[in-house]
Amino acid sequence: MTDHPLPPTTDPLPPTLDPLPPAAAPRVSRRTLATTVTERIREGVHRGNFPPGHQFNEVELAAHLGVSRGPVRESLQLLVHEGLLERRPHRGVFVPFLTETDIVDIFYARLALETAAFKRVITSPRPPGLIETLDATVDAIAQAAAQDDWEAVGDLDLRFHTSVIEAAGSPRLSRMYSSLISETRLCLNIMADTHPARGDLLHEHRELTQLIAGDDVGAAIKTLTQHFDEATVTLRRRLRETQEQPPPPQLPHS
Repeated sequence: MTDHPLPPTTDPLPPTLDPLPPAAAPRVSRRTLATTVTERIREGVHRGNFPPGHQFNEVELAAHLGVSRGPVRESLQLLVHEGLLERRPHRGVFVPFLTETDIVDIFYARLALETAAFKRVITSPRPPGLIETLDATVDAIAQAAAQDDWEAVGDLDLRFHTSVIEAAGSPRLSRMYSSLISETRLCLNIMADTHPARGDLLHEHRELTQLIAGDDVGAAIKTLTQHFDEATVTLRRRLRETQEQPPPPQLPHS
């Protein structure tokens, strides 16, 4: 059956999404190629190369990446299943616009998973080097904040929380969490240019590290809950501010 090209989209492909080397495809399996394509698309969404509302065109994207439509189609289906992208009936696959309800739900789900991880990590023998890893991540957050590198701050923030999830030693918990992290990155990316990160972020992560190193589960969960509550309030406010910004002025027609 012959593939029919999809209608062209008005959204150009971002120049930062470089094509895969043409010689790479024959040397890798279809599954490996699809995984590579998925990571490229996911990173493009995380970094804002594909902004909210962008419609993906399989033909154009496959040509840009130097692959066939098959791996692109598989990748888009997987990212829709993860919740990072959305499929609109009879229209195609898009980068979604997140709402305040989405933000609340993302952090509600994250709190449920991270609460489980915190309880296990604090009440069980801690993996070797965990506290040192968390301390190093907080130090890196401090350095990035001092340089006003808020994109790096966001990445390091998620690295901190992912380290705790992985320390719980539950593959299923880690699998569920990875999907939420993708949506969190999309959420942070949408608000990235509105305001810098919260000023108390560094203090909160230092406190969380100390609590993880201790044995007071209740205090750790209480601090984690406050951390997420404050993040939710901040992100909802930023989203409202972004939506209230007037559209850019239109240039007069010549």
